[in-house]
Amino acid sequence: MDFGTDEGQHGHGDGGDAAEWKKVAELRAVAEAQDPAAKEEDDFVLRRFLCARDYNIGKASTMLLQYLAWKRVTKPHGSISGEEVRGEIVKKRVDMQGFDRLGRPMAYIYGARHFPARRDLDGFKRYVAYVLDKICTRLPVGQEKFAAVIDLRGWGYANCDIRGYVAALDIMQSYYPERLGRVFLIHVPYMFMAAWKMVYPFIDDKTKKKFVFVVDRDLDATLRDAIDDSQLPEEYGGKLKL
Repeated sequence: MDFGTDEGQHGHGDGGDAAEWKKVAELRAVAEAQDPAAKEEDDFVLRRFLCARDYNIGKASTMLLQYLAWKRVTKPHGSISGEEVRGEIVKKRVDMQGFDRLGRPMAYIYGARHFPARRDLDGFKRYVAYVLDKICTRLPVGQEKFAAVIDLRGWGYANCDIRGYVAALDIMQSYYPERLGRVFLIHVPYMFMAAWKMVYPFIDDKTKKKFVFVVDRDLDATLRDAIDDSQLPEEYGGKLKL
């Protein structure tokens, strides 16, 4: 079993060091001078943007300012309500229940329930932001990352959506940096690899290491190693009811 790079806790409980928080203060000064909305973001948000750009103040401030501009347009009232994305929610593509052994909230994503011919791209992007916000509200104190299982059982060409996949990745990487801990891709059909090759160049190097392809013979052991039986859904042999 290849677990790739598993990113665990980098959260409120780790404290950080003095040099890191000094960098955060520098980023705040730069960002607030250009956009007063930066004052509304806490230091942990700024630290994630710094980490995503290897603590380069210039690059992190550019990224943060782009996020603030996106947030104003996408979430003018502060959040996206379930009613706004009701048409996407009823497709039941995502379940969010349970935690892995590192205390990260889990999301289970079902690729065969997505049909690009029936989706509006702008509406889909709002749904992606809604899902990311929802799972972030489930983060326990001291944890800033979530984990996911992408189940591709039954996935076929009718489900393939390169534009949608790239859009979702861009939202996660650009506006929710350092939130993803690990993703298991399971029941992966051979034909999906052609789509993966097209999407792969759009994934940044740090994020690439967080995707783990699990072959069927290793599935049970891999999931049980990562997730306690009480937190593992029944459909994967655990005791959690989704």
